[in-house]
Amino acid sequence: MQKHTMQTLAAALLLALASGTAVAQSTANKPASTAKPATTQAAKPQASASSFSREQLDQMLASVALYPDPLLAQVLMASTYPGDVTDAVAWSKAHPDAKGEDAVRQVANQPWDPSVQSLVAFPQLLAVLGQDPAWVQKMGDAFLAQPDAVMDSVQRLRRQADAAGNLKSNEQQKVTHQASTTVPSAPQTIIIEPAQPDVVYVPSYNPSVVYGAWAYPSYPPYYYPPPPYYYPGGALLSFGIGMAVGGALWGDFNWGHGDIDIDVNRYNNFNSNRQIDRSNKTWNHNAANRDGVPYRDNASREKYGRQLDGAAGREGYRGRDDARGGQRDAARQSLESRGFEAPATSNREARERAGSSERQMGQRQAGQGGQRQAGQGRAPGSEGGLGQNRQGQAGGGQNAFSGSRNPSQSRADANRGHRSMQSSQRPASARPQGRPVSRPAGGPRGGGGGRRR
Repeated sequence: MQKHTMQTLAAALLLALASGTAVAQSTANKPASTAKPATTQAAKPQASASSFSREQLDQMLASVALYPDPLLAQVLMASTYPGDVTDAVAWSKAHPDAKGEDAVRQVANQPWDPSVQSLVAFPQLLAVLGQDPAWVQKMGDAFLAQPDAVMDSVQRLRRQADAAGNLKSNEQQKVTHQASTTVPSAPQTIIIEPAQPDVVYVPSYNPSVVYGAWAYPSYPPYYYPPPPYYYPGGALLSFGIGMAVGGALWGDFNWGHGDIDIDVNRYNNFNSNRQIDRSNKTWNHNAANRDGVPYRDNASREKYGRQLDGAAGREGYRGRDDARGGQRDAARQSLESRGFEAPATSNREARERAGSSERQMGQRQAGQGGQRQAGQGRAPGSEGGLGQNRQGQAGGGQNAFSGSRNPSQSRADANRGHRSMQSSQRPASARPQGRPVSRPAGGPRGGGGGRRR
């Protein structure tokens, strides 16, 4: 009886173990209802390393997002030609009284892109853009590579300013909210227009304040305040003096489509020397006006960095070929290996190098001037310094630079030496003979100096 009981218990135990194993296998094979497929994370799109992030875009665009639409469109177009913007900034500084439509007409013959020429109407704006050329170039790179993301960033920033109560219509601007016609649930588009079509006010504001609490502490907004005399009063959102631009602004945003529309009639009427086809109503970047400034990302380099149509033929006409190009590259590398600086690859780079060289030259001259002053203060007989006054030298210790402190004496010495050289080069018959010298008769003198007896 006891043996039969033991066999029964063993059988029941084996059955229970078998059932548990089956249940465990079934549970393991059944996917959990809350678990996400392993491919979900892998399928999630990730931003390219060459793309600007949302935080970076808001950071760089915060200083201009509240500009009127036509002016902001002009700024973004112009920023794709950073070298031209640098030239326009320098021109504006050299012509402080030039502004408005008249200033734009003054630069009609400048080799800048027309979008850049339009900016000279606003010297206060160029004073802002000139503070950080790298920022201007980044805006242009972002607009070329990510136009939709740039325009989304502008709208995102405008909604923040509107929510903070700092974006309203007034005498300078007209602010409207436009609902999406394709996606009813999409946020409204905020449009900023000049209150008067031909008079544009450039707003000035502190991005750290006007947008309320900033969402990205690690990416604080860029802020480049303009010179204070353009905006007296220091209000939270200042407008200064309006600029009569006439037809100088001819671009506007095509919100929702990621591009800029061109008012062709307005453009052609103003830019009489640079007409465009009337069917070309969408702005396109002109790589020829890039002035050799490299593009940031591969897509832009492939799209805009190719040689212009017919460039290969022009190179061949000039006698340039791939072999000679390789020789130039080898020569450039040889110079660099020996410590020589490679030639500039663009006009902008050449200008930057020239400015750097001038600054270094001024620093060296200032340092040499300090050394000369220090040398003049040393005591006579002290060692070192160009201005030292050594004892035992003829003329009271003068050195090669002493004549620079007495220019009249230096000129007299030079004239005297010149006359002496001319006299030595004349024939003997033409030289003055001088007065005859009579010597008293007498015997020769001895070496002792006494008379012979």
